[in-house]
Amino acid sequence: MLRLGSLLPLAYLLSPTTAAPAPAWQFVEKGLSGVIALEAIVVSPTLAVFFDRATNDPLTTPDGKTAWGALWNLETNQATPLKLVSDSFCASGALLSNGTMASVGGNTPAAQFVNQTGAVDGRMGLRLFGPCTDPNGVGCTIFEDLDTLHLAETRWYTSSLRIFDGSLMIVGGVHAGVPFYNTDPVNSYEFFPKKDGGVPRPSAFLERTVPVNLFPRTFALPDGKVFIVANNQSIIYDIEANTETILPDLPNGVRVTNPFDGTATLLPLSPPLFIPEVLVCGGSDKPDTSDVETLSSQDPASSQCSRITLTPAGIAKGWEVEHMPQGRMMPEMILLPNGQVLIINGGATGYAALNSIGTTTGASNADHPVFTPILYTPSAAVGRRMTQEGLPASKIARLYHSSVTLTPQGNILLAGSNPNSIVTVVPPGQPGFSSEFRVETLDPPFMSMARPALSKVPTKIAFNQRFTIGIDIPADVSTSSIKVALMDLGFSSHAFHSSSRLVFMDAVLSRDKRSLTIVSPPNNRVFPPGPAYIFVTVGESTSTGAHVMVGSGGNPPLRDQGASIASARE
Repeated sequence: MLRLGSLLPLAYLLSPTTAAPAPAWQFVEKGLSGVIALEAIVVSPTLAVFFDRATNDPLTTPDGKTAWGALWNLETNQATPLKLVSDSFCASGALLSNGTMASVGGNTPAAQFVNQTGAVDGRMGLRLFGPCTDPNGVGCTIFEDLDTLHLAETRWYTSSLRIFDGSLMIVGGVHAGVPFYNTDPVNSYEFFPKKDGGVPRPSAFLERTVPVNLFPRTFALPDGKVFIVANNQSIIYDIEANTETILPDLPNGVRVTNPFDGTATLLPLSPPLFIPEVLVCGGSDKPDTSDVETLSSQDPASSQCSRITLTPAGIAKGWEVEHMPQGRMMPEMILLPNGQVLIINGGATGYAALNSIGTTTGASNADHPVFTPILYTPSAAVGRRMTQEGLPASKIARLYHSSVTLTPQGNILLAGSNPNSIVTVVPPGQPGFSSEFRVETLDPPFMSMARPALSKVPTKIAFNQRFTIGIDIPADVSTSSIKVALMDLGFSSHAFHSSSRLVFMDAVLSRDKRSLTIVSPPNNRVFPPGPAYIFVTVGESTSTGAHVMVGSGGNPPLRDQGASIASARE
């Protein structure tokens, strides 16, 4: 005979009053990228572009050639081939003030794949992807005309960023293929569209930072100047005066640019003063004179994060040091709409590049993939800013040649990883890492919650403008905390998210809680003119991003727009 007590556990489990599991972060596999996504950029509310090397990717173009570019549909999780002319291997890029995506630089195609790809030398490449209005990318293409549209110098492993006039600043790189250190440096800056008659500007800073200065980390500051960090050195560069201000070196000899790849981000800018702070994490404390034969994929990466406030007082104070839970080589940092920073990807040991140091793991210069991301809260006290609590572990190694980006949907898209010279499958039990085509998202908890919904968002906003949007806030969401973020989602390549930017905007919620009145950034230096997304975070829940054009939407270079920060405060 059963006793009533023996049925209670089952009855309790079946009870409709049992609380549902709380929403949690989760990795979700989405599909296959078709090409290794070693570079990624969101180009519309529904589309991202992936770039790879012109080798042996499985995706093919309609004419039967092997593709090395693809459109990724964020809604259907399908890849469509893009027809490219030049090899985009290890290039950079950004969105311009008119909404065009520009991809710059690249490499010489591998001879054994020229016939099946048709690729030509991409080191002076300029690839343009115009604003794409079709949600599925129908009719949207890459434009190249290397005879009339190209860089002034050959550049591989270059960096780029959108600056205050809506044009592209292109920084550094290497002239031709080198195995590890930058022994053939491009120690100059140039611009697209061209400035200075198309003649590159020599850079003493880049000369000082060889041989560990590939993919310099660059940020447009809210006064129009540019912060650059390479190796363990940093400067503020004045584009208009063509002068540099030397800043303190990174502490403890930590180096953070390729091939000792750490990562960096400009922290969110907030009104009224938009004071810039830079965070730099990971890399290696090995000397940049180390003999490559003494380097190993098992050498520990640095756990150091260094943070500096770019005001006279902050510069005088220097870098503030804190530490991640583990060292990371080739991590990337993603700004989140609520103001936190996600540190993700990379390995706990080794270096960037492949098959070019004394001891490798297969072809990989790095090992021990780090599968669990870190959340960094800039406003917290030192020692309390980083956590991995509640964050899941991915099952996919994201090492060299991987990419990651925030999406307009509010989650994080991860793709790529290929520490091999071509598409390679490493047999189980063998050292090394296979080429990775699996695409996944990291979904924040709010993706499975009722979320704020935006409406009546203007497609274009001017600087220093007050505008109103509609908002539908779920009934159970507290409105005591509302953050409105204007974001450039950036361009992901080689452990760096160039042009990534978050500017918080002042906002007032209406009495009926159905609309928000927002004040846009004061001028084109606080937010370089061009495409952006508006996200609204209410409590712990963030809306889908609304796509807007910030500024006139005209072709670069543009004149200054808006007001000075001082007059905007009055």
